[in-house]
Amino acid sequence: MRIVFMGTPEFAVPALQVLVNYSAIEVVGVVTQPDRPVGRKRLLTPTPVKEEAIKHGIPVLQPEKLRRPESVEELRELQPDLIVTAAYGQILPKSVLAIPRLGCINIHASLLPRYRGGAPIHHAVMNGDTSTGVTIMYMAEGLDTGDMISSVELAIRDSDTTGTMFNKLSAAGAQLLLDTLPDLLAGRIQAVAQNHEAAVYSPNVSREQERIDWSRPAISLWNQVRGLNPRPGAYTTWNGEVLKIWSCDKPNQSEVANTPGTVVAISEQGIQVATGTGILTITELQPAGKKAMQAAQFVLGGRLVVGTVFV
Repeated sequence: MRIVFMGTPEFAVPALQVLVNYSAIEVVGVVTQPDRPVGRKRLLTPTPVKEEAIKHGIPVLQPEKLRRPESVEELRELQPDLIVTAAYGQILPKSVLAIPRLGCINIHASLLPRYRGGAPIHHAVMNGDTSTGVTIMYMAEGLDTGDMISSVELAIRDSDTTGTMFNKLSAAGAQLLLDTLPDLLAGRIQAVAQNHEAAVYSPNVSREQERIDWSRPAISLWNQVRGLNPRPGAYTTWNGEVLKIWSCDKPNQSEVANTPGTVVAISEQGIQVATGTGILTITELQPAGKKAMQAAQFVLGGRLVVGTVFV
């Protein structure tokens, strides 16, 4: 069975490893995003999927635009029986979907039809969901609209962030692929159509969604902070500078009289800030131009005082 794998970030690497190690499969090519400049030195860096493919001597294609005729022709020449994608980063055009005789399947990090789109993990955590999962589906022309093949549900715990769920869902997706492959390759799949009326979308996180609105309830801000950890991070402003907030204690809801955003207490345990409903205790934060630090270290400088207002 000739397989082409499409993926880009670390999330997709375990799925590629499953395919490489599956005896009935030959991974004849990997498609990933082009190398991009990374870090302050802007060093051109290959994607994690490309690095994994190179380890196994698999040919790598990195088209800037997959829908270009020359890119489609390169794929066609690989003669795949099946295309498997996971967090590739481009929508597959109809010309690509038509290439493999067994179709194209995608490993998506949500329980569809909830959280279609590019940031399903972020939105699940930011919305305070207590569970999410992975769905393997056939790909269609719409955004994550294809028929569902299999799925698995995972709990989102209070200690979880988008980062921890990224790792858990990556491993779960690879295991689900391994469990699904025998039926898929044998033609025993009974795919189920999605309920499109129940669809919820999860577009990439905007800059506005990163900013903390202190008038919102403390529990919502706690979800926002952990949903944006480890990237891109939630932020507020203090003395005209960006202050990243990386972690907070789970709040107990209670009414407060202070103006939202007001620092009401400072201790080694954290910085307590009034919100629209309740107190949010910040435990880790990052001033502009500095590294992330615990609240106990941050308050040593004495610049932050009770009555300070974050905006």
